[in-house]
Amino acid sequence: MSKYFLILRLFWASAVAAELEYRLNFVVAAITAVGNFAGSLFALSLFYQRSNSLGDWSWQEALLVMGLFTILEGLSSTMLAPNLNKIVQHVQKGTLDFILLKPVDSQMWLSLRNISLWGLPNVFLGVVLVIYAGAAEHIPLGYCILGLAPFFLSMVILYSLWFFLASLTIWFTKIYNLTEVLHGVMEAGRYPMAAYPAVWRFFFTFVIPVAFLTTVPAETALRRSGAAQWVAAEAVLALGLFLFARYFWRFALRFYTSASS
Repeated sequence: MSKYFLILRLFWASAVAAELEYRLNFVVAAITAVGNFAGSLFALSLFYQRSNSLGDWSWQEALLVMGLFTILEGLSSTMLAPNLNKIVQHVQKGTLDFILLKPVDSQMWLSLRNISLWGLPNVFLGVVLVIYAGAAEHIPLGYCILGLAPFFLSMVILYSLWFFLASLTIWFTKIYNLTEVLHGVMEAGRYPMAAYPAVWRFFFTFVIPVAFLTTVPAETALRRSGAAQWVAAEAVLALGLFLFARYFWRFALRFYTSASS
């Protein structure tokens, strides 16, 4: 494990050094994040024009969901997108050969090789919104920390789904549309599930697990009844998806034809 921590430190140090060569990009990313954040707040306010609640979610509670989604979006832009979007390029250009020959786990390399600073503005805005919503709802610090567990599971779920789709590039070298569809569907997690009709709530819970990304962590922090059962289900789902994604990657590699053969 110490070897992998050392490798990870070298990975991220070189990636950050490369990113800092284009500092103006960070300013542009921050401005873009603020604009998207303001647009999301405006869209959410439309649900509350005629009522002070959305289903059984108050304005501050909905802000908590949005804050968690903003953090999740920032983390995915920081850690997932810079790595998983490049798997297609590695297969197309044949550079996956060099990764497979290295004495490290290929999934670890492909998942953690790069890190981007441009998602940090979203993380910051999300944290500020979560703190504001938590203070408005008088959520104890202990429950806020308790909500971190299902939020970590949300990251595992999102990573596993994304990596599984990226693994399909072994057979289909143009899967950008699939990842864009995944990103578009995950946008539904920006709002509480109560914002959607019953049929969509079922779809976002039992077909594509969007509800587990933000609504379940928010319900845990808000101490809602039944939250513990949903967290247990999320833990099982996250573990199952991660193991499946790892198995599927090894299965896919059996069909990979290297660029040199």
